[in-house]
Amino acid sequence: MKPSFLVVLLFICIACNDNGKADSYGNFEATSVLVSAKGNGELLRFNVEEGEILEESAVVGVIDTLQLHLERVKLRAQLEALDLKLQEAAPEVAVLLEDRSNLIRERDRTQRLFEQKAATQQQLDDYNGKIDLVDQRIITTRRNISIANRGILSEQKPLEAQIALLNKQINDHSIISPISGTVLTKFAEEHELVGQGTPLFKIASLDQLKLKAYTSATLLQKVKLGDKVSVRVDKGEEAYTTLEGTVTWIASEAEFTPKTIETKEERINLVYAVEVTVDNNGLLKIGMPGEVLFAYNIPE
Repeated sequence: MKPSFLVVLLFICIACNDNGKADSYGNFEATSVLVSAKGNGELLRFNVEEGEILEESAVVGVIDTLQLHLERVKLRAQLEALDLKLQEAAPEVAVLLEDRSNLIRERDRTQRLFEQKAATQQQLDDYNGKIDLVDQRIITTRRNISIANRGILSEQKPLEAQIALLNKQINDHSIISPISGTVLTKFAEEHELVGQGTPLFKIASLDQLKLKAYTSATLLQKVKLGDKVSVRVDKGEEAYTTLEGTVTWIASEAEFTPKTIETKEERINLVYAVEVTVDNNGLLKIGMPGEVLFAYNIPE
């Protein structure tokens, strides 16, 4: 960029903002999370106070889980009872195998007698038929017991799924802070009955706040996402505290200026909303007014 252009640009910027007024005005906001109950029952414990700082995943309360616990005990008992219903094929098959062994021994003896012309072919065939019959009984017994056991075991997975669901529901009855932050509002007290979706508390991280401000299309022309800007907040009656901020959002459409911004004449003008993210050193509060000086208007 040529020096002459810089001089012209600086002159234009000064001309646009030679009255010391900021380019944009608004109020600080925080991204809050509304924590609601995930279960139904009495709020047995709820250790939350407004203004309290909570760590992420901190357990701050619990909703009564007695009913769920009893249902889980019942399902576990049903699951354990399935083991007692399962049938063992081994004892019945062992008896049949013993009969088979005896029949084979008698058949072999009859075979020797037959070879010596001391037994008939009919006697030999009878033993072979009996052995075949025992073999079929062994196969049938094993198949029938397997089918019966499959029917019993088919009840196992649904019971396990119900127990897993109850475990999740019991875990959901613990009230957990989803983020690290400051409790803004508390909506419930211990021993109250709550239902799924009942608001419990609102929490927000105050490490960074967003200044939602409004400015004209003319002043916004040279502003883009990621730009560093100067943010001013009141310090006494006339002085300002200046902080650095970053433009993190620019509205794509114009709107009327909110009633809280500037004079009546300015409130009827169309403006664009912008969000400036500012690191909070403890000075900034939600709702506090702030002003923005865009980078090309920040005095050296």
